Amino acid sequence: MASLVLPSNYAFVALVAAGSMFLNVFQSFTVSKARKAAGVKYPIYMAENSVAEKDPKAYRFNCCQRAHANTLESVPTFLFGLLYSGLYHPRASAILGAFWLVGRVLFTIGYASGQPNRRNSSGGVIHNIGYLGLMLLSTYIAGSKTLNLLL
Repeated sequence: MASLVLPSNYAFVALVAAGSMFLNVFQSFTVSKARKAAGVKYPIYMAENSVAEKDPKAYRFNCCQRAHANTLESVPTFLFGLLYSGLYHPRASAILGAFWLVGRVLFTIGYASGQPNRRNSSGGVIHNIGYLGLMLLSTYIAGSKTLNLLL
């Protein structure tokens, strides 16, 4: 039976991965609070455009919903980059992952303000640094491992 030996610092990577679950809970609460304030009933996903244009609470709800959905769209590739690159460079991966998490919280707060352009202030920049870093690091590792196999 084969065994997997993780780097000694991999716990930092696991902690950041666990943080993504707390991010999801934070965003879910943000959406639920805005849903209730806007009076948007389940299972309606978003307030209709015609309603959101006239009702700031419905518009804010749509912003919260989009912030959460945008995060959910990137979580699978974030986790792959984090967990894979963490096998080889756990500290760097954990730091980049922490950037992504902090950036996503700030992104959500900015977006949830009801002014969508606020999502790209500091939060948009910070989470993209982490995401791009993990993308490049995991690609570099996979490429160098593949190259070693070919040579």
